Amino acid sequence: MAASSRALAAPAASVRPGALAALALAVPLLAGCGGGSSQNAGEKSATYQVQVVGASFPSKQAVARPTEMTLRVKNTGSATLPNVAVTVDSFNYTSSYPELAADKRPIWAIEQGPGPLARPAVQSQNVSLPGGAETAYVNTWALGPLAAGRTQTFTWKLVPVKPGAHTVTYTIAAGLGGKARAELASGAPVTGRFDVQIAGAPALNHVDPATGKVVVGPAYPSPAAP
Repeated sequence: MAASSRALAAPAASVRPGALAALALAVPLLAGCGGGSSQNAGEKSATYQVQVVGASFPSKQAVARPTEMTLRVKNTGSATLPNVAVTVDSFNYTSSYPELAADKRPIWAIEQGPGPLARPAVQSQNVSLPGGAETAYVNTWALGPLAAGRTQTFTWKLVPVKPGAHTVTYTIAAGLGGKARAELASGAPVTGRFDVQIAGAPALNHVDPATGKVVVGPAYPSPAAP
């Protein structure tokens, strides 16, 4: 911030006309660098008891077949959590393929993250909205304060895009600044994992002629061996 102040105080003769316009646009941005509220403002150092009372993610999935991952987090302590948050690892993998603009590639495409959706400001088509729980932290979602004894649900709508065996790990936090810590009654961190096998193609659907219902699998059984 100090360097920016010196730049604004330079003599007018040393600043090109084009740069004056850029500086004028930069002033409101510089003013917000230190004065804006952050998602972890006022977070106190404390430990809160938390438990994952529900966790679901299908162990068998297929490329291009939508799925959901859900975590239900309960505050089992006596004090309100400042901001219940979940950090999820392994929605992406690191690729060594040469000349990529970014080496992080998706295993699952996130169609919608946790939290309520914001209403579009104008009439538009909603595509892959992030969800209201998205934060400025990588792979972390937060749903705000959680009172004692209450439960909050995190749900991700996902589409698998990379076949193979994958492990997803998650960690629960009581805040975003690192001061508010979540732990089990035993004092252990609140973590978990899912082991998932993603098939290279989804199973074909067909209509059962006997019931009229759509079922997953081959339309006809394999012929019996002679």
